[in-house]
Amino acid sequence: MMGDIQDMYGKITDERGFLRNLISKIPGFKGYMEKAGRREADQLLRDTISSRMEQSRLDLAAVQQALSRDIIAAIDFAEPIGRADNQLMGLIGKIKDAPQGYAGFFDPIKVEEEDLERIYNFDNQMLDHAAQIDADIAALNKAVTEGANIEAAIDQLNQDLKLANELFNSRQEVISEVSITSEK
Repeated sequence: MMGDIQDMYGKITDERGFLRNLISKIPGFKGYMEKAGRREADQLLRDTISSRMEQSRLDLAAVQQALSRDIIAAIDFAEPIGRADNQLMGLIGKIKDAPQGYAGFFDPIKVEEEDLERIYNFDNQMLDHAAQIDADIAALNKAVTEGANIEAAIDQLNQDLKLANELFNSRQEVISEVSITSEK
């Protein structure tokens, strides 16, 4: 997955062609454009993760609708599925609204490359969590279809959503730590 992140960044920076040659002739501007490319890559990555999770939320709604065909099961599992939906919705919002993982060229706070790498590692892990959440919802759908192990499937989904939320909160702590360290 780390390759995916680097590929996104690479695609953005490789598209500069002629402009890159021109920029190389302006002192200091190359660093500005590299940071701008990182900002674009960061936004693209967060958009990709949030889009995947929005699709997962739609898939969860479809599972919930299928579950509603059995009134007793719908009542029994309404609260834990609602909790999963709320966690997923909150995570999507946090990802969309998160500040970018580094400072721009003209910002007073400068982030070192190793700190940026730490942030990219969190984002890579978020892609893994997005895939796990998709798998959990698929397993829940199968459990609902088969009428067995529904509670266990919901519990697994809620557990993985909790882990994804905790990971994203850790990312925010790293960004805050980097900002505090960089201000000194």
